[in-house]
Amino acid sequence: MAIMTKTKRQLTIRVQFNRNFQEYNTTKKRYRLAKGSAGSGKSVNTAQDYIIKLGDMRYKGANLLCVRKVAESNKDSTYAELKSAIYKIYGSDYRKYWTIKASPMSLESKITGNQVIFRGMKDDGQREKVKSITFDRGKLTWIWVEEATELYEADVDILDDRLRGNLDFNTNLYYQMTFTFNPVSANHWLKAKYFDVKHPDIFTHQSTYLQNRFIDEAYHRRMLMRKARDPDGYRIYGLGEWGEAGGLILTNYTVEEFDSNPARFDYMINAQDFGFNHANAIGEIGFRDGELYLCREIYEFEKDTSELIQIANSKGINKKLRMFCDSAEPDRIKMWRKAGYYAEPVVKEPGSVAAQIDYLKQTRIHIHPSCINTIKEIQQWKWQKDEKTNTFLDKPVNFFDDAMAMLRYSIELERRKGQQGRKRRENRTTAF
Repeated sequence: MAIMTKTKRQLTIRVQFNRNFQEYNTTKKRYRLAKGSAGSGKSVNTAQDYIIKLGDMRYKGANLLCVRKVAESNKDSTYAELKSAIYKIYGSDYRKYWTIKASPMSLESKITGNQVIFRGMKDDGQREKVKSITFDRGKLTWIWVEEATELYEADVDILDDRLRGNLDFNTNLYYQMTFTFNPVSANHWLKAKYFDVKHPDIFTHQSTYLQNRFIDEAYHRRMLMRKARDPDGYRIYGLGEWGEAGGLILTNYTVEEFDSNPARFDYMINAQDFGFNHANAIGEIGFRDGELYLCREIYEFEKDTSELIQIANSKGINKKLRMFCDSAEPDRIKMWRKAGYYAEPVVKEPGSVAAQIDYLKQTRIHIHPSCINTIKEIQQWKWQKDEKTNTFLDKPVNFFDDAMAMLRYSIELERRKGQQGRKRRENRTTAF
């Protein structure tokens, strides 16, 4: 489907869209939700839709706020998608029509004066900044919440309160919040608030990679591989359906803000699961009274070890802490040690994965809201299912589990400390 429009400077632009987003792009309902599979094109479509409207004189006075739970995550998601849309729509002449700033991230149409800004909702400080947003021209009319499952309902309520006031200066304008996300759990508040009710102000949309005519054949093959290995995960990330709560491995966790000052913990460690095509996950973890606190994460794709070390250095990961790593990669462990990190392999033995999972299930886990990728993984980490008997097996699904492997490695000191304690008790010849 192609959309053609003219700007104030008589530039005719032609944009290719997937036809299934036509109603989504034209609705003016206050709440617009795009629930879809990975690769469905929902984020690309949303970015193109906004760039066309923000550069159209009919919408002069409109301004867009893009939100992720962690503000910095906008750089590789909403900011990158909107820039890509500008390049695609305006071609090599984009500088005539848009001002693009990298620090702080912002976009401004030279035709309409409409602006785009980027914020996070990680803590009270960032939430307060959102409350005071103003623009030189026009009003905040549109909010795009990318990866909406990351946010609390209270975060969205704060954002919703920003869309208010008279828009009589341009009768084409309207207030709207857009949510784009992969559905994770059927228990998520987004489902109850927007999908389980019928309301004249709510528009919901579902899309899958199968409807995206721009997806390549290699991606189709990858999704078919996931369908074979992880049918439940495929229903979420392949078909855009809500995930079932059954079969989850870990439910004993809380996502909450907490003081990550090292002084409050009994001790701290780092843990790392190596990856390249799949994620390389690093966690900074504290233990207090036997409970696990995930303070920070690094979660990167297609980065070699030297690049990851640079990232860890830039983020101030403590080199003095022991770093428990996947023992299958001794060369990478050696590189981390040369860089000054106290990296060491996790001792693997028969049944160690099951033992680690068993220990995690008995440990209270606290996850800082900034650890968005760990949160996504833990919400969908499940046992394998026997499709014939419809029963769960005592084996985890080996897919989208890199942060979970990092958590498994993190508890080695605690787990082995418990084993040593049991051995000492078993070897005692007296009660004291």
